Amino acid sequence: MSRIGKQPVALPDGVTATLSGQTIEVKGPKDTQSFTATDDVTLTIEDGQVRVTPRGSSKRARQQWGMSRTVVANMVEGCNASFKKELEIRGVGYRAQMQGNVLKLNLGLSHDVEYHVPDGVTVTAPKPTELVIEGTNKQLVGQVAANIREWRRPEPYKGKGIRYKGEYVFQKEGKKK
Repeated sequence: MSRIGKQPVALPDGVTATLSGQTIEVKGPKDTQSFTATDDVTLTIEDGQVRVTPRGSSKRARQQWGMSRTVVANMVEGCNASFKKELEIRGVGYRAQMQGNVLKLNLGLSHDVEYHVPDGVTVTAPKPTELVIEGTNKQLVGQVAANIREWRRPEPYKGKGIRYKGEYVFQKEGKKK
């Protein structure tokens, strides 16, 4: 039994969900999102709650059960409020700035990195060494943050690079003479 899948997803005030076949559409004050579930699970809406149940006891049905419930819960939360990821940039001369819909990063490379921000996500740079990524789609916000971080991951000797805010980077000891 899936501990996550068993729990119903409550619809808060101002958020409505409609079901047509295997596709659920969630409307809220911030956004409208839809998700098409596989044929391994059944979606139902009753008493202001969305329930996900597996069809059968196959391994795939049990996998899709918890995943589908989590996707629906993230859609409900995203339509009501937005998700946020914060990144820190550490390193001498490393900085970021937004120019329209393009994020320009100076990361010690021979060229500046230009990252085009996809629709549905907003990136702001309150300081040259901080980035805030916001959006209503949790998966897209996390993917944009991971893509930006991939340009210069934190290295273990000096800790330079792009890291999530509050992330601990284990520092290795350098060479001994």
